[in-house]
Amino acid sequence: MLKLLSYLKILLYPFSLLYGLVMWVRNRFYDKGVLTAVEFDLPVIACGNLSVGGTGKTPHVEYLIRLLKDQFRTATLSRGYNRRTSGYLLADEHSTAADIGDEPMQFHTKYPDIKVCVGEERMLAIPQLLGEEPDTQVILLDDAFQHRSVKPGMNILITEYNRLFTRDHVVPFGRLREGRSGYQRANCIIVSKCPPDMSLAEKAALEKEINPLPGQRLFFTTLQYGALFDMTTRQPVNVPASASVLLACGIARPEPLLEKLQQQFQQVYLLAFPDHYYYSEKDIAKIKKERDDLPGTQKMVITTEKDAVRLHLLQKELAEQNLQIAVMPVEISFLFGEAESFNNFIFDYVARQLPAFGQ
Repeated sequence: MLKLLSYLKILLYPFSLLYGLVMWVRNRFYDKGVLTAVEFDLPVIACGNLSVGGTGKTPHVEYLIRLLKDQFRTATLSRGYNRRTSGYLLADEHSTAADIGDEPMQFHTKYPDIKVCVGEERMLAIPQLLGEEPDTQVILLDDAFQHRSVKPGMNILITEYNRLFTRDHVVPFGRLREGRSGYQRANCIIVSKCPPDMSLAEKAALEKEINPLPGQRLFFTTLQYGALFDMTTRQPVNVPASASVLLACGIARPEPLLEKLQQQFQQVYLLAFPDHYYYSEKDIAKIKKERDDLPGTQKMVITTEKDAVRLHLLQKELAEQNLQIAVMPVEISFLFGEAESFNNFIFDYVARQLPAFGQ
């Protein structure tokens, strides 16, 4: 079977070369001005990746939200992947994950003091946002590294520790959305999901491998999980280490969370769904059955914050099944004491764009 998969992967290589060529030509057109990128006269920070999903982008965007929102009128703009609407939408008290997508809904739920909007065409969505919210001072573009119709003032590239872009290939042979040289557009590169005890020697080795361009900043982050809370009440949930746990989630890379839970609980089982999956009534019944079939008397279903905003669409079904679900929040933490350096890097950029901030 492994040999067959290897052969299939080799057969995909010509398609990767073709796709990579198309992306290279497109990027050159933008670089040469043949295709026009729109700039805006306020700080615009794009946070994205070269690869297809799973790099831990969302907690990095949330870090930027927390960093900026108390000093600046901050807004996020996402495409709203897999939402059931289209066009530009500004989140309000009636918005759901179906309306604006799971990640934007997560931002909206956790940070109600910022503006959250979605729009496939970012170059059109930003003027609409500014028309509705003219006091906006900083815009965070979520997953916009390849969307070059808007030229951000700050480009942050996220690459995963176990899947560095330097070791990857263009889809479908690999997981990159464009060639590795795309990293040159980044002002800042963050290696995500690093081991919390990563050594200085390994840091130096990765710096050498990535080989940042002059002026590019390189940082390393690790995931930091918080305390479990009830999905419905948002109150803390105490789950004993002896409990049997079912991790039910639809995310690109559940492995880091699964590993965390395996360290915390004696028995952990995974029920995986596709990334950005919208749950159905049958799925709720399946989760309930899987939980009931767990060994022992103490059992708990755990999910991610991103899944929770999609599961909220089925609150009635969850109540009918009497199914309690706990949520495991996650944040990022900068390694090697470099959080302040990163914060200053961001604030320095904002100060250049908003001169009044530096006065």
